[in-house]
Amino acid sequence: MIIILTKERGAQLKKRIVRMTHQREIILEELRQLKTHPTADELYDIVKKRLPRISLATVYRNLDVLADLGMIQRIEVSGRQKRFDGNPEPHHHIRCLVCGRVADVEMDNPPQINFSSLHTHGFKVLGFRLEFEGVCPECSFTQKDSQPPPENLQ
Repeated sequence: MIIILTKERGAQLKKRIVRMTHQREIILEELRQLKTHPTADELYDIVKKRLPRISLATVYRNLDVLADLGMIQRIEVSGRQKRFDGNPEPHHHIRCLVCGRVADVEMDNPPQINFSSLHTHGFKVLGFRLEFEGVCPECSFTQKDSQPPPENLQ
């Protein structure tokens, strides 16, 4: 059992008990075995092999719960389907601008941000995510050298 605190109705804090159900456990287990950062639909296809009666809505709901608990990462890019990462530790990603594939980026010297030098328009900065953009090896291989790169790469 996992106990978390959630903010509900303004400043009131309520305890919320979240059980680790069998379905949630299988979803987490399958996600943690993948390095592909799948969408909920892609993970559903995998989980369905072990839990044939599970619904897509259940997978979505459980992924959101696991992300809210900090047990997985939700990767959101505007205009794209959410992807999920079974590694909850802070790390960075690279996204293919052609197919949308996401992969982890390993960095010897991660960037250091001086938060006090940022002009945040009153926002209190709690952290940041760095996402690199590029073209994955599969898309690079299928693109002809004579074709110009996608518009947002120029």
